[in-house]
Amino acid sequence: ILSKGELQVSDKERHTQLEQMFRDIATIVADKCVNPETKRPYTVILIERAMKDIHYSVKPNKSTKQQALEVIRQLKETMQIERAHMRLRFILPAKEGKKLKEKLKPLIKVIESEDFQEQLEIVCLIDPGCFREIDELIRSETKGKGSLEVLSLKDVEEGDEKLE
Repeated sequence: ILSKGELQVSDKERHTQLEQMFRDIATIVADKCVNPETKRPYTVILIERAMKDIHYSVKPNKSTKQQALEVIRQLKETMQIERAHMRLRFILPAKEGKKLKEKLKPLIKVIESEDFQEQLEIVCLIDPGCFREIDELIRSETKGKGSLEVLSLKDVEEGDEKLE
């Protein structure tokens, strides 16, 4: 092991490791996604079954999060699945607020509330893939005066906390 730098892994060990990664990927997908019609989360077992149906094979050298995002893309072709929206609150200075709102509009899915007194405050839902872009836009445009607050990482319907 010391001279060649390789550790021998038995077939059973490798198999359980891949199974564990498969389960982890399914859990990540179930946490991040909802049924777009009902806005309710899918169960881990349902996601595992769907992954088996599309014959997804785990890549042991890639991270589970990267693979989960890949699985979401593949599952979109066979079933109704969508990333759960993030709920954010922006607080922007009055003078940059109007201009910045126009730039943010294409990235926002739903504006829940908007308050404009001495500063612009918007509570909205976004696609998680746009978060970094929105964060950078607010930082660069307001030069640190604007703030971005994550209210919830996934917006799901009330009364649907899943039991496992």
